[in-house]
Amino acid sequence: MTDINANAWVSSTHRPMGFPEFVVVIASIMALNPLAMDMMLPALPDIASSFHIVLANRPQMVLSTFLIGFGLGQFAIGPLSDRFGRRPVLLGGMTLYAIASVLAIAAPTFETVLLARALQGLGTSATRVIATSVVRDCYAGRRMASVMSLAMMVFIAVPVIAPSFGQAVMLLTQWRGIFVVLMLYGVLALIWSALRMPETLPVSERRSLAIRDVMGAYRTTVTNRQTIGYALAAGGVQGSLFAYVFSSQQVFTGIYRLGRYFPLAFAGVAVGVAIAGFLNARLVGRLGMRVMSHGALLGFVVVAATMLVAARLQLLPLPLFMALSSLMMFAFGLTFANFTALAMEPHGHIAGTASSLYGSITTLLGIGIGTTIGQAYDGTLLPFSTGFFLCTLAALLVVLVAEKGRLFKPHGKPI
Repeated sequence: MTDINANAWVSSTHRPMGFPEFVVVIASIMALNPLAMDMMLPALPDIASSFHIVLANRPQMVLSTFLIGFGLGQFAIGPLSDRFGRRPVLLGGMTLYAIASVLAIAAPTFETVLLARALQGLGTSATRVIATSVVRDCYAGRRMASVMSLAMMVFIAVPVIAPSFGQAVMLLTQWRGIFVVLMLYGVLALIWSALRMPETLPVSERRSLAIRDVMGAYRTTVTNRQTIGYALAAGGVQGSLFAYVFSSQQVFTGIYRLGRYFPLAFAGVAVGVAIAGFLNARLVGRLGMRVMSHGALLGFVVVAATMLVAARLQLLPLPLFMALSSLMMFAFGLTFANFTALAMEPHGHIAGTASSLYGSITTLLGIGIGTTIGQAYDGTLLPFSTGFFLCTLAALLVVLVAEKGRLFKPHGKPI
């Protein structure tokens, strides 16, 4: 097994930060997005009550609108960061996130909340693109996959605790208090990044914002078989994850009658991602990104098929649903970080633009799939389990096409 020596891994590009601080800072800025998503889950019924929303599935827009802003914003963030550097774009995005949080705190209508959420998503699009770009600036190949996995180990703890944290905030105040917490976290992350995050893109490697150059970089990205294949596959598996998140509050409280214990069940399921992140960071250097992600994707399909059969037979009690959902999260944790590294691997010279386009494709595809499945919720698990199975099966087919029918074929040597 490949061991990770922190001192050997320090890239001069991200100094004065050492390796551990670099991973934590990357994870912290990446965590802005899942924190803003999952802390809102316990608040959806109260938001609906505050604004007298009648349609049962409409509160899901608090989540989907955020993700739309997140997905669309990534189109511009990459080229901007390739032209002006990582730091100014990152700090600008985090500042917008904090301002949007203030707007949400004072929102007089549901539409204003949705506007604030779209702006929050736009702000976090910078954190997602820049975090991936900075890691690609400093590392490549399997090392990049390991760094991404280590960062995911830290930031994936956020979805585990965020719903419970959101529930605790609401016990002390009400749903607007959640936006106060989001604002404070955003400001702290902004200060830390401003003080410690160096510029990782040298002036000599910056690219023009001319339309021809930007479109050329986009064309290079989307015409790369490996990149577009893994982007589409990642969008498919992310769609199943978004569907789960969008409908989880209704499933746990409506079908399984957990009430305020819902955040605990959500946290128990999300632990699977953290375990996957740890294992991937330890094993990817030895086994390779393809072996890890392809094996996990096949497991993903098996889990989805099992859930679909159980749902159709109406044999899906809470323990079985939680077990299958945990396995889903585990498989997602092994696939997504490696898919990201595989998609980004050919594009070190245009990391910002490639990360931008990759993030937009995966997020918008995931939103479209997740929203469609979430809005189909009918009080049963059949719409989710059917969508889950179709997403994972489609992702497997796309990977087979991208790899020309070959799975588990590692490229290059272990580090």
